[in-house]
Amino acid sequence: LMGLAPYGEPKYVKHIYDHLIDVKADGSFRLNLDYFDFLRSNRMSNDRFHALFDGPPRKPETKMDPRFMDVARSIQQVTEDIVLKLAKHTREVTEKKHLCLAGGVALNCVANGKLAAQKWFDDIWIQPAAGDAGGALGAALAVWHEQTSEKPRGESTLQKGQDQMSGSFLGPAYSSDEVQRTLNAHEASFHVTNDHGTLNKITSRWLAEGHVVGWMQGAMEFGPRALGNRSILGDARSSKMQSLINRKIKYRESFRPFAPAVLEEKAHKFFELHGLKSPYMLIVADLLESQQKSTSSELEGLERLHAERSDVPAITHVDYTARVQTVNEHQNARFYHLLKTFESETGCPMLINTSFNVRGEPIVATPDDAYRCFMNTEMDYLVIGDIWLSKIEQKQDRPKQQFVPIPD
Repeated sequence: LMGLAPYGEPKYVKHIYDHLIDVKADGSFRLNLDYFDFLRSNRMSNDRFHALFDGPPRKPETKMDPRFMDVARSIQQVTEDIVLKLAKHTREVTEKKHLCLAGGVALNCVANGKLAAQKWFDDIWIQPAAGDAGGALGAALAVWHEQTSEKPRGESTLQKGQDQMSGSFLGPAYSSDEVQRTLNAHEASFHVTNDHGTLNKITSRWLAEGHVVGWMQGAMEFGPRALGNRSILGDARSSKMQSLINRKIKYRESFRPFAPAVLEEKAHKFFELHGLKSPYMLIVADLLESQQKSTSSELEGLERLHAERSDVPAITHVDYTARVQTVNEHQNARFYHLLKTFESETGCPMLINTSFNVRGEPIVATPDDAYRCFMNTEMDYLVIGDIWLSKIEQKQDRPKQQFVPIPD
């Protein structure tokens, strides 16, 4: 929805307000369930809903019609309107200057960016596992508060500009010995180095040469975003990288944008974050006008995808925005130092950072997952901890799962 919306026009907004939803001034709303089927079947919408939007939903693997772009733009705009009304009402009623967001809609990074631009709050914090998975966190916290006499530690942590999420790196981690046992079981060819600095330089050069690198480090992220521990990395300066990763590695629609992971101290030189940090990749920010390149106004729909809009075109969406992840040394020292090394090699303080998986698969959790994904895609290199692998050194006669790219 968020990625497709900028290609369309908000032509269905009035239809939505007239027929689908009643929104009050405070952001509260009521859906017209005559247009939905989820209470009666396993379908979300019904024929009345489809007629309102001039046709049935798009089937997987079919061509992207401009109508779907307009539907996405319209639904996104209404969503943003509701989020802004809810937040404004909250600010007026509570007079609080700090806002926390959770729930699935809090993963709508575009709406979060529009909210940040209003400057109603001094800070906005978004739970990184804001969807259903975050319910487990709430349950654990509830039990902790019920069964311990300790006071919450959040206030002192927030005063230091931090939180208790440990950068969301709360998942499984693997030792070098465990990784090597897995790779040996696959009869993989690999190299071991105990010098992170040297490995960062090697990786930075691969990336600068236009190669795509699978990057697995430390504990897995908790939540839907890869934040530098289960990531696929590429050079944001490459005009071909977005299409290449989408088609040959992620196997998804080429219009879908990629996010930049940028050094926190350099983010303000590229993006308008309104004084906020975005450690969990949950705020879409405008690219600064000084970084933008003009494009032809005659381009329409997916034609706009191939116009170069900045010096970092692989992460610049068609509306000159990007879903930003700011990276600091405290939350992820290993990833931070890779970005620093890449900057020293190229002058660019950011990389493409997308989740280490392909369409329809979960993010890789184990070394075995990472190796299988590496071998079944056109990734060039894989780095797991202090170990690296080159695709051309691997046995190529092993069975491969076949992925079919989605057509535009």
